[in-house]
Amino acid sequence: MSPLTQRTIETNGIRLNVAEQGEGPVVLLCHGFPESWYSWRHQIGALAAAGYHVVAPDMRGYGKSDAPQAIDQYTLFHLVGDMVGLLDALEVKTAVIVGHDLGARVAWQAAQMRPGRFRAVVGLSVPFAPRSKVRPTGAMPKTETAQFYQLYFQEPGPADAELGRDPRLTLRSMLFGASGEGAAAARAAAESGGAPPSLGMVPKGGGFLQGPGARAALPAWLSESDVDFYAAEFKRTGFTGALNWYRNFDRNWELQGSLQGAAVTVPALYMAGDRDFVAAAPGMDQLLANLKRFVPALRDIQMISGCGHWTQQERPNEVKAAIIEFIRSLPS
Repeated sequence: MSPLTQRTIETNGIRLNVAEQGEGPVVLLCHGFPESWYSWRHQIGALAAAGYHVVAPDMRGYGKSDAPQAIDQYTLFHLVGDMVGLLDALEVKTAVIVGHDLGARVAWQAAQMRPGRFRAVVGLSVPFAPRSKVRPTGAMPKTETAQFYQLYFQEPGPADAELGRDPRLTLRSMLFGASGEGAAAARAAAESGGAPPSLGMVPKGGGFLQGPGARAALPAWLSESDVDFYAAEFKRTGFTGALNWYRNFDRNWELQGSLQGAAVTVPALYMAGDRDFVAAAPGMDQLLANLKRFVPALRDIQMISGCGHWTQQERPNEVKAAIIEFIRSLPS
């Protein structure tokens, strides 16, 4: 089997750094926030060994890929365009697309918009959701004393500075805090009389980074060298490109009017941890119960016991086995 390599590919008017390995049908892996191609380190070799050409880009705004300055260059339409351009550059007609977190939004949107290019989709953590009746930021929770973290991310400047002040502390805090271990620690603290889990609320005048993540011992699935890799990437790039994805949520909603009511018609798999904060979001139980209405070729919903938000890193064996089984079940 060929070794893992990295190269720069020109696509959709920008340059993306991609890690790739293997030969065969293409499997495209889209990471989320705040990550990189490295988030798929456990899956790349396994998928390549199973007979696939695995391509894991640093998504637009991340890592060694280009990060346009203008906020409006980070819409879902740009991000899906990047993935279509990658297939063109690779000279392949179709691929299976896999996404985690915000990368799952790209994967679902790609499958919805271009089913002829993306023949199947796997979403980790974030399920497909139909276009809402109101713009996303209008539905995000806020009180007199706190606001949802995605609202905090909207204004350029404050979040960029906070997260970029000490990238290693930021990554360590976030990776632990949203993990299954972090969720269990927060629940145990609440049961002992501490503050209840905030579900992503940022206090007015305060910051996003809260809780014991910077001090906690790393869980077994995450090493100090893993944190070092992520921290070095964001120390070089800053967090603005990554945060600009959030700053297009309302713009995405405006642009998606033509997709109102459109389903994801290709075969699909959804996986998430039962301790993932996304799975605990209000209304998520109803969305998952009705997901097959919006994704009629949905094969399965798999909830992983004890797993938090970082699905493919926390449970690498379960995720790679499920992806391989799903792809092998597809029509050739």
